[in-house]
Amino acid sequence: MPVSRTASEPLDLLSGGSDALRPLAERMRPRALDDMVGQRRLLAPGSALRRAVEAGRVHSMILWGPPGCGKTTLALLLAQYADAEFVAISAVLSGLPQVREVLSQAQARFDGGRRTVLFVDEVHRFNKAQQDAFLPHIERGTIVFVGATTENPSFELNSALLSRCRVHVMEAVSADDIAIALQRALDDAERGLGGRGIRIADSALRELATAADGDVRRALTLLEIAADIAEGEAGEITEASLLQVLADRTRRFDKGGDQFYDQISALHKSVRSSNPDGAIYWLARMLDGGCDPSYLLRRMTIMAVEDVGLADPRALEMALNVWNAFDRIGAPEGYIALSNLAIYLASTAKSNASYMALRAARADIAALGTQPVPMHLRNAPTRLMKSLGYSEGYQYDHDVEGGIALDQTAFPDEMGERVYYQPVARGLEIKLKEKLDALREARAQACKQRGVR
Repeated sequence: MPVSRTASEPLDLLSGGSDALRPLAERMRPRALDDMVGQRRLLAPGSALRRAVEAGRVHSMILWGPPGCGKTTLALLLAQYADAEFVAISAVLSGLPQVREVLSQAQARFDGGRRTVLFVDEVHRFNKAQQDAFLPHIERGTIVFVGATTENPSFELNSALLSRCRVHVMEAVSADDIAIALQRALDDAERGLGGRGIRIADSALRELATAADGDVRRALTLLEIAADIAEGEAGEITEASLLQVLADRTRRFDKGGDQFYDQISALHKSVRSSNPDGAIYWLARMLDGGCDPSYLLRRMTIMAVEDVGLADPRALEMALNVWNAFDRIGAPEGYIALSNLAIYLASTAKSNASYMALRAARADIAALGTQPVPMHLRNAPTRLMKSLGYSEGYQYDHDVEGGIALDQTAFPDEMGERVYYQPVARGLEIKLKEKLDALREARAQACKQRGVR
């Protein structure tokens, strides 16, 4: 069902219930543009959108951004500043009959001299026919259409609707800005947690803000859960309670006996230690104990990727070939193929550089959140995306002297170039290290000359 309110009512999508029953994220929804966190580019003082909103001259638009960045809040504020009726529908819950009913009501208001801001959440989920239903009403001014989407509107919305709306790109909210929103919730005694005596260290507050990954709503939800736990701990959100809130709730269960997993661990560590005799012993033990050969093949393929890596790329090829051979010839002759693989994996050069590189990159992602892709690295298959600056400044490496655009960064702008992959001086990686060391030095010099981080 659509949700409707007048501009004089509180900014509350769930009006009609007790404040105590509403989520903290809803209670703390901003009541003015200055209360919004993030979106400094879009809503900066003097910006075109801000001037239009503050003057009450709102236009139909598409708000494109990640969850929790403020799309719904901005739509509510548009209605408030324009002194218009706010109506919200969800493309997930509403069909064409509901859309027609909302548009009919908007027409009646329009005839009576009042505008309607129609907010359509997840507008990308509407099909072409449903999207087309809005077009004549947007053209006549019956409604100010505000569509919210987390998907690229170039692909998800039809061109007729796009041509009648301005696309505003909203960004994930930074951890610093989310921390501001969290502190406001802690201090606000009217709508927030200010009257509950909740205490939290600055470092823990920052950890909550970072864990939200750009989503203010998620951050406030996490804070509310932490506050509920803290009430049983004298009002303090401790590191232990924070771990409960942020912990991955999925758990793995050991379905086999300890001895089974001890033996596969022994086989893996024998291979890693380049001890082929130990590897054969533990392989034989497991086969003798009735272990499924397909399980052993899977684990040894993992060893080829994780422990041998690029020091000897042939190891992965051999693992896959042995797996294929065993499927064709079966036991007991197939056990010889497993033996060949175990001996080769244990005897060849080892490197976990690729594994460590992935871990380092994932650690940066966990620490820095969802950094935007630099404009020059984005694809621009549509006119809208080109007008937004997608792919601007990209250098096509094949057209550059030497075949590599050395001064072109491959990382988000806020990060600068990073080094994750550190080849070891073993096996094939000896040559890889020589090449990459020279290439990285040349890139550093080229970026320095151009003033690129």
